[in-house]
Amino acid sequence: MRTDYLKQNFPFTHRNIFLKFLLTLFFLGLAFRILFFHSLPSQISPVLESPFPQKATLSEPHNPPHTAALSQPLSEPPPVLERVPEPPPLLGHLPEPPPVLEFVSETEDQLPPTESEQCDYFNGDWVPNPSGPTYTNESCDLIETHQNCLKNGRPDREFLYWRWAPRHCDLPQLDPKRFLNMMRNKAWAFIGDSISRNHVQSLLCILSQVEKPVLVYHDEEYRSKSWNFPSYDFRISVIWSPFLVEAAIFEDINGVSSSEVELHLDKLDSKWTDQYLDFDYIIISTGKWFLKSAIYYENDTILGCHSCPKRNLTELGFNFAYRKALKFVMNFVVSSNHKGMVFFRTFTADHFENGEWFSGGTCNRTAPIKEGEMERKYLNQMLRDIELDEVGKAASEASKNGVNFKLVDFSALSQLRPDGHPGPYRQFQPFAKDKKAKVQNDCLHWCLPGPIDTWNDIIMEMIVKG
Repeated sequence: MRTDYLKQNFPFTHRNIFLKFLLTLFFLGLAFRILFFHSLPSQISPVLESPFPQKATLSEPHNPPHTAALSQPLSEPPPVLERVPEPPPLLGHLPEPPPVLEFVSETEDQLPPTESEQCDYFNGDWVPNPSGPTYTNESCDLIETHQNCLKNGRPDREFLYWRWAPRHCDLPQLDPKRFLNMMRNKAWAFIGDSISRNHVQSLLCILSQVEKPVLVYHDEEYRSKSWNFPSYDFRISVIWSPFLVEAAIFEDINGVSSSEVELHLDKLDSKWTDQYLDFDYIIISTGKWFLKSAIYYENDTILGCHSCPKRNLTELGFNFAYRKALKFVMNFVVSSNHKGMVFFRTFTADHFENGEWFSGGTCNRTAPIKEGEMERKYLNQMLRDIELDEVGKAASEASKNGVNFKLVDFSALSQLRPDGHPGPYRQFQPFAKDKKAKVQNDCLHWCLPGPIDTWNDIIMEMIVKG
């Protein structure tokens, strides 16, 4: 009956259309289901799927080779592996990024900033140095006879194998090639007494390992000299001016006086002041000569004297003259408009024991001493106190005037090296004929090579630090 009903109410043409419609709906639904569920995983970000988004990796189109490693799971991925999108607007203030640190490669003329600019190079200890000095008496022919201890027969060698180590910073050994490169077209002056001459020999010997200096000037007594390093157009001079002020000195080459020194405390020695502005770096020193017997002048009038019992003059003492002369020198330095760098080097104490140079004093030690092991002599302490006082005042004024003025205080580190002097070996083979011979000792100047070489290491670092 149902079939008849359909035949009567739905002719064949209508039935055919109806069946096609049902089939179309079926296949459309099937196709939609297949397409939708197969494409769903690739359309949804894996970050949203993961319960631990901080461990997820970001997919990259085409997966280029340099990002392939990022597809591996990381236990704790560093932040630098994340790609940060451009921030959307209105996210609030973002902190400034940290400054970029620039790494400067070390060259011959640069030091990496490994230590504080406020390093105290003068507070330290002498420590063993198995490598020894950078030169020997055989590799340097610029050493004067009285400081050429090894050539003169000094038998021990331990004094050569120590270096100065500041307690809170490093002190590299002076690199002669680097130094000469820094000093191209420059001029140095060492102004002072025979210790300045001793000091300049040390520097020349170190630098001569790169290029041998040429002597271009000397005075009649060979006390003032100048050398040139031709390849660098670098000049070093030593100017002999033991008092820094004008002085008439009456003594022979061995230091034996025939009369008191005549010292004009209000007149600077023109030997150094006339050349002062010609130098880029200047090291000034004085001290020991003020202990000599002297008559003091001002305005060409006698003021008094030091240690002149045979004269009817007021005894003023060497400390009076030293302070007055040093103040005068410092006033000149701080008002000179010098555009380079000026150092004042403190005097270094002698180490005569069992007497003085004129009364059989000796210095036979072969190793450094500890602080307090040898007491500083009273007169030496007086000189040092005056230096620190007057130079301290001058440094303050120099800063105001734009003068680059620095103190180099080698007093303490030198005090610990009584083993560094020539002693009896200031002369050639003093005991060759008699092993018990009594010979004059030099416990003031320094053997070369020796502890004085450290002075150049420190000055070099102070120049680099500015």
